[in-house]
Amino acid sequence: MMFRYEMKKVFAKAGTKIAVIVLLAILGVTCGFAMDVSYVNENGEAENGYAAVRQLREKQKEWSGILDEEKLQKVIEENQRISATPQAKSKDYKENNIAFSWRQGISEIRELLNASFMDEFRSYDYYKADTLMASDASAFYENRTVLLKEWLSNEAKHQFSDVEKQYLVQKYEALKIPLLYDYIGGWTQLFEYVSTVIIITTLVLGYLVAGIFSSEFGWKSDAIFFTTVHGRNKAVVAKIKAGISIVTMIYWPVILLYSGIVLLYLGADGAVCPVQADMVGWKCFYNIQVWQKYLLTVVGGYIGCLFISFLTMLVSAKTKSAVVAVMLPFILIFIPSFLGNIESPVINKVLGLLPDRLLQISTALGYFDLYKVGGKVIGAIPILLVLYSVLTILHVPIIYQEYQHKQIN
Repeated sequence: MMFRYEMKKVFAKAGTKIAVIVLLAILGVTCGFAMDVSYVNENGEAENGYAAVRQLREKQKEWSGILDEEKLQKVIEENQRISATPQAKSKDYKENNIAFSWRQGISEIRELLNASFMDEFRSYDYYKADTLMASDASAFYENRTVLLKEWLSNEAKHQFSDVEKQYLVQKYEALKIPLLYDYIGGWTQLFEYVSTVIIITTLVLGYLVAGIFSSEFGWKSDAIFFTTVHGRNKAVVAKIKAGISIVTMIYWPVILLYSGIVLLYLGADGAVCPVQADMVGWKCFYNIQVWQKYLLTVVGGYIGCLFISFLTMLVSAKTKSAVVAVMLPFILIFIPSFLGNIESPVINKVLGLLPDRLLQISTALGYFDLYKVGGKVIGAIPILLVLYSVLTILHVPIIYQEYQHKQIN
């Protein structure tokens, strides 16, 4: 009964209804952006819509399979053939678009070739693949590690310790090759906007739970609340349960709805491909598959969302103010982005372990955040998952004790 009352108290507010409507509206807009994929037809004209998605998917799936030396040679030869056409050499924009339409099937593999054969680890040249010969294919995987070693020895020589450098090289060399390649356009688009969905959801949830522990003080009914039989025990537990339930009941439907819409529209092909089979994940040192990246992203987002929501409830219980509490999620999410502009190894180490990273794991997987735990070097992602799971659980008794011992005004 108390639990139902706390839930009804939150969802009966006009502000809650508005917040949920805003969240759904933003979700709809974000899905629109994620599904906005174009296909260039043989006339050099851009097409959109589901038919365009289907055609692009079919083109790229023609090149799916093991990305071995033979297939890389074929991609390079196909790229050379297209580059030699009058359309590719023309200065006319539409003629260039026609040439581009022929490249769409190999475009993602071509990007991987660009990444592998760069002059420097952090450089990029869209036309690098056009300079390659079929014989260069044999160096495709080796180059990935070679460029990393050169970067660690020069530009990043003071950024990592010798043990950390060795760790990164070992992780690169441990990648199982040749890679499995497939069309993964659905996952690529999903990951591009999933952090936005998680962050907006967290901000909305921060607003919803901010008043759970402060409402009695705002209504001046705290004297009645704390003098009832169960006001300092079962009622407090009901508030904590309500907080957990609200986060769970909103977070998972929103994330699963977003994922379902995007993947149903664009396709869920390539879930078992390594993340390195996509340009975005080429430099990633976590040797995981696409479906594992998705799992880390949504579970990490949930843990981060729970932690920030619980911290918001703790501040609400301590300050007796929902206004103060609702500011906390904004501070935790947006302040680190400003601090990230400061070039400092110490600040970078701290930023790598802040809770906002949990809301952006799909992006954080590309960061080289390393830490020493028990004498071993480890990436930030597993540390974040364990650290904030423990901290979230610890918040429960702390909130209980804080609110249970509140003084009556």
